[in-house]
Amino acid sequence: MATRQRLTKRIVDAAQSGPKDSFLWDSEVVGFGLKLNIKGRKTYVAQYVIGGRSRRYTIGPHGSSWTVETARERAKVLLGRVADGEDPQEAKLLDRDAMTVAQMCELYLTEGLATRKPTSVATARADLDNHVKPRIGTRRAADITPEDIDRLLLEIAEGKTARRAPTAKKRGVSHVRGGKGAANSAISTLGAAFGFAIRRRVRPDNPVRGVRKFSERKLERFLSPAELARLGEALAAAESLGVESPFVIAAIRLLVLTGARRNEILCLERAWIDTHNSCLRLPDSKTGAKVIHLGEAALEVIEAIPEIVGNPYLLPGRGESGHLKDIQSAWERIRDAAGLSDVRLHDLRHAFASLGVGNGDTLFVVGALLGHRSPQTTHRYAHLADHPLKSAANRISAEAARLMALKRPEAKDPQGRANVVAAPPGTKGVLGEVIATEWIDTLEAARLIGSTIGTLQTWRWMELGPPYRRVGRRIVYARGDVEAWKAQQDAAREEGRLSRVRAA
Repeated sequence: MATRQRLTKRIVDAAQSGPKDSFLWDSEVVGFGLKLNIKGRKTYVAQYVIGGRSRRYTIGPHGSSWTVETARERAKVLLGRVADGEDPQEAKLLDRDAMTVAQMCELYLTEGLATRKPTSVATARADLDNHVKPRIGTRRAADITPEDIDRLLLEIAEGKTARRAPTAKKRGVSHVRGGKGAANSAISTLGAAFGFAIRRRVRPDNPVRGVRKFSERKLERFLSPAELARLGEALAAAESLGVESPFVIAAIRLLVLTGARRNEILCLERAWIDTHNSCLRLPDSKTGAKVIHLGEAALEVIEAIPEIVGNPYLLPGRGESGHLKDIQSAWERIRDAAGLSDVRLHDLRHAFASLGVGNGDTLFVVGALLGHRSPQTTHRYAHLADHPLKSAANRISAEAARLMALKRPEAKDPQGRANVVAAPPGTKGVLGEVIATEWIDTLEAARLIGSTIGTLQTWRWMELGPPYRRVGRRIVYARGDVEAWKAQQDAAREEGRLSRVRAA
């Protein structure tokens, strides 16, 4: 139980904040206290219970406006009203004319988003607490004009709300950054809060409506079949050499093979996998309960993942019972090895969708597989579908080429390509045939050639020698490439020897 003592100015001034919000309670007036948040802010509060609910009324910040004595007297008045059956906090919220933007935002977060997911509430709170409240939080909500919103948008974009602040975690620091993206997000959330305020009759209109936000470039990257093959090659190399966690590699493959969102795969529990019906039955997701249908290739990847006894997750993390959480750094190493440095993890979901549309599946089917609520969300892939204009262009250009006696150039075999072997069943064409290529390190490559590691390093510097790949910090070779290069060198030496014999 918290220790109570009569609050004085000396006690309040000496109070220090801790790793989380804390309270000092007054012994003279039960329910009157001082709140200290992790940032060191000191606020007087009145705590009471009414109708079986515990409520906390914010009196005001410690300082010139409120002293211990004035705050205590205010608390006595408030608690007296509670004794008469009145709820001061409710009355404060119902005083719509006096409601500040900060109070309106808090009401929106607690009541307007009561049915939303915790992650959605946390995102909205970050927008409002970090960017909106520091600039206009003390203003009356009824007084805010569209000009104020325009000004706020520019201030956030210019970084005027950027700062570093401690978090609840030990030695944790939150980096609040401004910028155009943060400005757009904060204004969108504020607009939703004002929309809620209209329903509560705080004001008749929404000042955010009509405000022009910064244009944002939509990052939609679609991987070509050749790029998917390179990704499969990099994953196979990382797996055979053991330079990345097998769970990370499995996660990336499943993102491509299922079109699922990142957390739907990383947080997947084995109990949610229905192998009989070839699907994942997620009890919750971004769009609620969801079924993700699985192809044979995805099932094969899942079945190959070793189970950790006592861990319920398909992709275990470092702890005994946790799941894989951060795969970004590993993804960056793998994508760089595949020459796909501009591809994001979310683009793997686009890759799944684009393959479906490109193979003739309807937008309705692809949208259902991705779990889209709105057809408009899937419409972004419409340009990938076969289109009458595309067919007409192909026919017309083919006829023009025939009349002009143009010939299609013969395809050339790619140089320096890794030895291609049969892919595991179900994966061919999705992650590339090279998925089963045997990869070797520099030591093994030198042994096959009959050379030294130093010689191979010199050849790489001179851009000679067999083709190689860089996976993370390691140099690797495909065994087929090394054997083919050695055969060429042996044939060249034999041809040179025969030429000398003939010349002699």
